[in-house]
Amino acid sequence: VQLQASGGGLVQAGGSLRLSCAAAGRTFSTYKMGWFRQAPGKEREFVAAISWSDGRTSYADSAKGRFTISRDNAKNTVFLEMNSLKPEDTAVYNCAADVRGRRWLLRTVDAYDYWGQGTLVTVSS
Repeated sequence: VQLQASGGGLVQAGGSLRLSCAAAGRTFSTYKMGWFRQAPGKEREFVAAISWSDGRTSYADSAKGRFTISRDNAKNTVFLEMNSLKPEDTAVYNCAADVRGRRWLLRTVDAYDYWGQGTLVTVSS
């Protein structure tokens, strides 16, 4: 599975960005897709996850109400719509795939098997 993230950039506080993660290679409806982020000097943290098969979602508290994860199964693409951005949202955002077919949407880095390259989101105050 190859993952290609895009859509990052520089935005003012209060603005919006839409990140995309295109999946290629062997993909199955049992996969779970996640977005993580890593700010300078901090550990990678969970942002949101979605199930390919039924669209179930899970969000970190910091993302609830501002971010929306969605997928386009026909295009094998997952999106992260980010609104009301804050300077503390500045980070490198990565998408990842959990391919083990588990029922739950997991939030730990080690639950995900494949990672895309990051896309940088910078929110200015």
